[in-house]
Amino acid sequence: MSAELKPAVVALGPAGADIARRLVTALPGAQLHGLRGRVTDADVGFDRTAGHLQSLFTAGTPIVGVCAAGILIRALAPLLADKHDEPPVVAVAADGSTAVPLLGGHHGANALARAAAQALGSTAAITTAGDTRLGFALDEPPPGWCVRNPDAAKAVSAALLAGEPVALAVEAGDAGWLRGARFAHDAALGVRLTARDVAGSAQELVLHPAVLALGVGCERGAEPAELIDLARATLARHELAAQAIACVVSLDLKADEPALDALALDLGVPARFFDAATLEAETPRLANPSDAVFAAVGCHGVAEAAALAAAGPDGALVAPKTRSPRATCAVAEAPAVIDADSLGRARGRLAIVGIGPGGDAWRSPEASAAITAASDLVGYGLYLDLLGPLAAGKARHAFALGDEETRARAALDLAAEGRDVALVSSGDAGIYAMAALVFELLAREDRGEWNRVAVTVVPGISALQAAAARAGAPLGHDFCAISLSDLLTPWPAIEARLKAAAAGDFVVALYNPVSGRRREGLARARDILLERRPAETPVVLARNLGREHEELRTVPLAELAADDADMVTLVIVGSSATRRFHAGARDWVYTPRGYAAKRERIRRTRRD
Repeated sequence: MSAELKPAVVALGPAGADIARRLVTALPGAQLHGLRGRVTDADVGFDRTAGHLQSLFTAGTPIVGVCAAGILIRALAPLLADKHDEPPVVAVAADGSTAVPLLGGHHGANALARAAAQALGSTAAITTAGDTRLGFALDEPPPGWCVRNPDAAKAVSAALLAGEPVALAVEAGDAGWLRGARFAHDAALGVRLTARDVAGSAQELVLHPAVLALGVGCERGAEPAELIDLARATLARHELAAQAIACVVSLDLKADEPALDALALDLGVPARFFDAATLEAETPRLANPSDAVFAAVGCHGVAEAAALAAAGPDGALVAPKTRSPRATCAVAEAPAVIDADSLGRARGRLAIVGIGPGGDAWRSPEASAAITAASDLVGYGLYLDLLGPLAAGKARHAFALGDEETRARAALDLAAEGRDVALVSSGDAGIYAMAALVFELLAREDRGEWNRVAVTVVPGISALQAAAARAGAPLGHDFCAISLSDLLTPWPAIEARLKAAAAGDFVVALYNPVSGRRREGLARARDILLERRPAETPVVLARNLGREHEELRTVPLAELAADDADMVTLVIVGSSATRRFHAGARDWVYTPRGYAAKRERIRRTRRD
């Protein structure tokens, strides 16, 4: 199955949920979509089965339904139109015994069914004629092959199935996957396997194998447009097909160059990087070795050497080094499809992910996607445990509470090795969590291998947001957050901030209120705030929100005590305007923003 397919694995009840979770683990990028009230730990929940399936289908999302095929057919039948625009749809039996491609067989569904069946040790019920009689589908070739003119595939396939003559021209790549058919030496219809820039015709189906490696080099900060234009012009000059490029390759020192990222994105291929020693080994095969390049980076060529290293010992340059003012490129061709994942090193990626309180209901789709895409998970052991099935099959690097810097360094080191790493925080990664520490290390140590890592921050629901939502709307007006832990911040600084918050009449969210060794800070904070606001000011005490044994209480500020909180408690102290009231059999807390005063001003203006 193509790695670009990121299917929704849909489960409608407990009977199919376990099978669905196994599929999510096995299918790249897959997410579990579960019917609320019947499927727990789903990445995406839904209430109406037919409506949700139709939304996924309309959005072009591949669907793997762990349910009866009839459910999918009845839900999607009203939407069926052009088969070329429909996403793959696969039905998997609730016991996992069969995977049936229903729609888009040659557009991913057959591959998706095969991948599902392989993961479950079951059977893929493929019914398309080419697959069953020929053993292949010309409009869905193996990974690493691209169909240039898919409209020609139908006539060629029909001729092969009818036993009519079809010619085969092999100019590039290994044609072994076509061995199930008998081809003629000369015929009106033909299949051409080539790396050349050939458009094909109604009589000639053109298939491009990914046998070309595009080697590039550039000056620091070169414009992406310059490198893209140079690469496109080089391909055109040598009549090479962009669809035959397997990867963009370069020296590892260039891994953080935006121009290389932009070129790989423009071509829709991965970027891979080699160290200088690997590129230097290619010097005897270079058309344009350079002593100046060796003096600068430790190898006699970058573009040509990288292309040849990717093409392998049996590869050859088909486009020697071409220059632009700030960039170079070259192209090498391999005798067979290039497996980019096995080459050099990818640019490492580090996603600093906030997972909210931990449960799937409060974890964003972006966070789930980042974790799904990761090869390695780094975090406090409890936070990794909270991921449940989402963490299955991934390298786990668990650290004790208090080992934050060790944890951040480990995540950066792993990403610097070319891995996709998710550094997991509870709540929001940027609020009293790991994101600030990662950036502090990057800024302070300025290590080249770390600086080449692609870093992203994925937000999550913070403790203060979760507590406020449970309590009502205590953060409805201006607020601030203060940590009472003096492990990293001296108490005089904490006290100064508390006094400023009290003077400014802010709602205050207190993090890390009490620990086994710090019990006096909460009482001191209470006394400082009492100097500026009423004794009956509502204080929300939220413990373990979104997790097992969730607790929520509200007490008057004057009664707040150390025994009310611990390190998994978030304390929200209201401002002088915060109100507590009873409605619907429970207490609510809110801080008005001033709409009553606004209404009064409008009323007076109209009256005047």
